[in-house]
Amino acid sequence: MLPFIARRLAATIPVLAIVAVLVFLLLRLTPGDPAAILAGDAANVEQIAKIRAGLGLDRSIPVQFAIWLGQMLSGDLGESFYFKMKVTDLIGQRIEPTLALAAVTIVIAVLVAVPLGVLAAWRFGGWLDRALMGFSVLGFSVPVFVLAYILIWVVSLKLGWLPVQGYRRIADGFLPFLRHLILPSITLSVIYIALIARVTRAAVLDTLGEDYIRTARAKGLSESRVLVRHALANAAVPIATVIGLGIALLIGGVVVTESVYAIPGLGRLTVDAVLARDFPTIQGVILLFSFTYVLVNLLVDLSYVFFDPRIRY
Repeated sequence: MLPFIARRLAATIPVLAIVAVLVFLLLRLTPGDPAAILAGDAANVEQIAKIRAGLGLDRSIPVQFAIWLGQMLSGDLGESFYFKMKVTDLIGQRIEPTLALAAVTIVIAVLVAVPLGVLAAWRFGGWLDRALMGFSVLGFSVPVFVLAYILIWVVSLKLGWLPVQGYRRIADGFLPFLRHLILPSITLSVIYIALIARVTRAAVLDTLGEDYIRTARAKGLSESRVLVRHALANAAVPIATVIGLGIALLIGGVVVTESVYAIPGLGRLTVDAVLARDFPTIQGVILLFSFTYVLVNLLVDLSYVFFDPRIRY
């Protein structure tokens, strides 16, 4: 187990290196000048050139990359062009809302999707099964921002149950914290409920045809015990895989959701940094997201051992 973990962690180094090079080159080769954005529309050529020199953008791309790589290896992600502060400090200030939104979303998705998938497999071909399939298609088809505006209009504006936008830190009180997270989390969780429920249904449906399920029923075990202890337990590997992929896919959903609900997290930070052509901030956030993606995949791989003892690393 430990050699496997060591190999997987070592494998993240070239992955992050490739991501860093691609992001660095992509940002600098695309049109747009951060110095011109910072200087404003009224700035002249000399003022823009002075800002470019102050940011180090007047140097060649290889020199810029070498400087940035040296800083990154020492744990310094550089200073934000737009926010005028260390990128590490900026990420530290914005990471709590994103982690809270992602955690609540995954909890809602798993608690709703897994039981729905099991029940749909149990009642294969029934109304619940057909309803789940219809919901899955709808969940995949409706964009996140469209669902967000619908929920804001109905739940917040018409019914007045929840705040429209904003975020409250958990230190300000758990109830305000939860009230501001429920609507964004429901918005973001719909597509993951559809995905996880559909995979759960397929995996459980496959196990329900196995001989050990018929044996368990012949022994007189209750249907709930058969479904949970035998069918669901043996279908856990593909379910864990899709949950892990869902966590990784949250990166894209968080960017849209935080922008719609004005949540000051990493997703909103990414949008602001892209609009301002803030190279250091964009690079730092993408590296963090890439490392999170690799780490989640590692944890999913390790979970297979607990779900299926036959798997050994």
